[in-house]
Amino acid sequence: MADPKKKILLNAFNMNCIGHINHGLWTHPRDTSTQYKTIEYWTELAQLLERGLFDGLFIADIVGVYDVYQNSVDVPLKESIQLPVNDPLLLVSAMAAVTKNLGFGLTANLTYEPPYLFARRMSTLDHLSRGRVGWNIVTGYLDSAAKAMGLSEQVEHDRRYDQADEYLQVLYKLWEGSWEDGAVLNDPKQRIYAQPEKVHKVEHKGEFYQVEGYHLCEPSPQRTPVLFQAGSSDRGLLFAGRHAECVFISGQNKPSTKVQVDKVRASAVEAGRNPEDIKVFMGLNVIVGATEELAWAKHAEYLSYASAEAGVAHFSASTAIDFSQYEIDEPIQYVKSNAIQSATKNLQNNDWTRRKLLEQHALGGRYITVVGSPEQVADELESWIAETGLDGFNLTRIVTPESYVDFIDLVIPELQRRGSYKTAYDNGSLREKLFHGEAHLPEQHTGAAFRR
Repeated sequence: MADPKKKILLNAFNMNCIGHINHGLWTHPRDTSTQYKTIEYWTELAQLLERGLFDGLFIADIVGVYDVYQNSVDVPLKESIQLPVNDPLLLVSAMAAVTKNLGFGLTANLTYEPPYLFARRMSTLDHLSRGRVGWNIVTGYLDSAAKAMGLSEQVEHDRRYDQADEYLQVLYKLWEGSWEDGAVLNDPKQRIYAQPEKVHKVEHKGEFYQVEGYHLCEPSPQRTPVLFQAGSSDRGLLFAGRHAECVFISGQNKPSTKVQVDKVRASAVEAGRNPEDIKVFMGLNVIVGATEELAWAKHAEYLSYASAEAGVAHFSASTAIDFSQYEIDEPIQYVKSNAIQSATKNLQNNDWTRRKLLEQHALGGRYITVVGSPEQVADELESWIAETGLDGFNLTRIVTPESYVDFIDLVIPELQRRGSYKTAYDNGSLREKLFHGEAHLPEQHTGAAFRR
């Protein structure tokens, strides 16, 4: 009997702002992203995604502004390139209240978040969502953020990961080791809510953090939230192997994406884990129509509203290179920096020009775009999974909520018909749904060693 098809995992990729990945589309008459400040915008989105059986809503975030391009924030302000941007964590309670299964992957920058208080915020959300939260671990890459937070400049790239390793150690001590299983008795007759002998003080004296205290929350359904991460540098992969349960990559073609996926899986093995202990997602744009002709017509319509310059301005911040200083066909010089290493890597071959970047960002962003009928889109998604080893995709919004509505109404049924997508949610927490195991970290994970 043939093995069942690998089920594709899907996150909606979004941000608590107007312009996220595909810039300029906020001007489209059917786009509603300027309503991001309202509760209804997010609760309706969560209900829509749950209708489509999405595994999660992955919410990106930045601290700082994109001020590299033209050495100003003029373009980011005019085109709302992730500016203004609101706090992602505050969205979860409302969305969790109107859904039962949708997970929430939340980005928070550990460089500027004290671990003791951050541990409480995430445990609180894990309680309120009944175990449906994950944390996208980021260390920051913007000098503007460092300066806003009182530093003279961004901490060196690999050094940030050294700090992140210790940060996670503190969190594991709080989430996994401060309260034992069974510490909460909740017995009114004995007047004992929690048993003191089963609650332990955390004492951490490290290079970056000094923490002495009890975790303020009783154990949440998952204890440690599902851990997301996006670093693809050598140091980032080392960190992923130790900590990440879901890794987000940006692929440009299938062969190079397979190399990235294989490196991620190898990093898990090197850390004493199983290769399948990490789920790998790739960012993707999808434009689908009932027919191929209608899909390409929609693509042309979207292009007419997109801003390639805004996309390049965003990319300038990602690479710490001001592309506006180059003539249209002048070769762009690679400059080593503390910015996103995967973003700068592609510039090292010296055949990039501003014209080429503008062409790449025609839809306002640089992710791969799949255009076609439901059958064609499903073919392509299955091909990416089969040829690269990916587990799923972070699906961007181009026009919101239209992009998600189209995908749910047209592509999801086709994938389900083929057996490539679930027809119902599994029970349990986000970790249980993704890995079909326990709600808590598996024994081979680094964080499990901190359990009592």
